Amino acid sequence: MSGSLLDAGAVIGCPHGGRATAATTPSGGVRIGGAAVATAAHAYVVTGCPHTVGRVPSPCVSVRWTADGSGVTVDGAPVLLDTSAAQCFTAAFVPQGPPVVQAAQRKVTVR
Repeated sequence: MSGSLLDAGAVIGCPHGGRATAATTPSGGVRIGGAAVATAAHAYVVTGCPHTVGRVPSPCVSVRWTADGSGVTVDGAPVLLDTSAAQCFTAAFVPQGPPVVQAAQRKVTVR
């Protein structure tokens, strides 16, 4: 699997234009350009999602990442890549689509 590492500075959004940010700050000892590498152990929240269903607000409020099984971990948790599987959810845990990663760090290839 290959992809770009996500870190605390990665720009991530929901499919409707909301912004996803880490609810827990990545604090591991592994850093890229001074920013901590993000892992599947970090919770992400979404703010500013304008999504509605039948005129009823149904905003994305969280992102859940699926570990990719590459074997690369930080503090025992799989690292997040821009190619890692993820899903945005409403407060009622209704899936709303994958997040959009707009900026990521250096390219990594895992064999």
